[in-house]
Amino acid sequence: MFSTKLKQLRLARGLTLDGLAEKMGGIVTKQALSKYEKGLTSPTPAVLTKLADALSVKSAELFRESRYNVELVAYRKRATLLKRDQEEIESLVRESLDERLRLQSLVQEDGRLNLPVRKFKVERLEDAETAAMELRKKWNLGEAPVADVIALLEDRLIHVFEVEGVSEKFDGISALAYDQEGGIKGAAVVSRKLVAGERQRLNIVHELGHVVLDIAEDVDEEKAAFRFAGAFLAPAAVMYREVGKSRTSIQLRELLLLKKLFGMSIQALLFRLRDLKIINDSAYKWSCIQVNRMNMRLREPGELPREEPQWLKRNVLRAVSEGVLPRDEAERLIGEPLEEEHRQFLDRRAFMRLPVEERRKILEEQAKALQEHYEELAEREEPGGGDFLD
Repeated sequence: MFSTKLKQLRLARGLTLDGLAEKMGGIVTKQALSKYEKGLTSPTPAVLTKLADALSVKSAELFRESRYNVELVAYRKRATLLKRDQEEIESLVRESLDERLRLQSLVQEDGRLNLPVRKFKVERLEDAETAAMELRKKWNLGEAPVADVIALLEDRLIHVFEVEGVSEKFDGISALAYDQEGGIKGAAVVSRKLVAGERQRLNIVHELGHVVLDIAEDVDEEKAAFRFAGAFLAPAAVMYREVGKSRTSIQLRELLLLKKLFGMSIQALLFRLRDLKIINDSAYKWSCIQVNRMNMRLREPGELPREEPQWLKRNVLRAVSEGVLPRDEAERLIGEPLEEEHRQFLDRRAFMRLPVEERRKILEEQAKALQEHYEELAEREEPGGGDFLD
């Protein structure tokens, strides 16, 4: 429906009615835009074109209904998150997931989703611990720490993306997309951008927990998701092996090494140590006092690098190379221009359309360049060599 799609796109672009009117050059007022979104009036063809340009879409996109119903599974936010911020985040998530599912279809990656939605029952917090290990087993992860959480999820076609320019009161959200028959077609876990790598990882796995856990009504949902995330990133068996089963004290330098090993913040690690009863409540409280005293609540030492999603850009470039996605649409999706170096490295069809003589010339030049490369390598080799490590 045009009115719904218009509002969703506007909010997803982070625009107010005033902002959209200004971006359109003032050809319509915010009151007129409000009427469009409420379905009270319709824009003229000229206004429709300006609307599409301002929202960076084609006019037809404003009338395209999604093939999917997007459900927002969980919403981690503080009580003071403004309604406008909430609407913007929800619209952005719905629009982004819908776009990714369309891209999935273009590159024929449908059907590879590997996600047990609400399959693990949690009737007490300890069940979240078991659920984390069951999911690791299902995904054949063993007990080793996860090196790259985003790559792990994207490999299972679980979309990971981050939102920026939103309130710091927002932490994360999960979403599921269903087709018209009620089948699950896609999933996304979303967190706020520009947080340290250790916090980013915990946020993402926390949101994953909201998707896979079936939490009883009398269990605190946030605590269950947090317990799941801690267990998934730092399995109990590995923690006991690395730290021991009972500790009366632990040094900051040891915590920094554990932070690097598990990819978790010092504060999350302390919470995990308490969950596993490696430290008692008294030791945990004392550690939290030290965290406050050292001003580490908001920013810890040894911040880890952030992980970067790769699925979208990789598949946008794939779709462009295969000729199933227009260049301008590709640039909008990845938010950057496709420079010369992004052109197809290998385009067999374009090569075969060239005249025979031109093809022969290109092949000869490539063969000559390859021969020169090998000759240069041979000249660099030194006789003797000896052991690599001596």
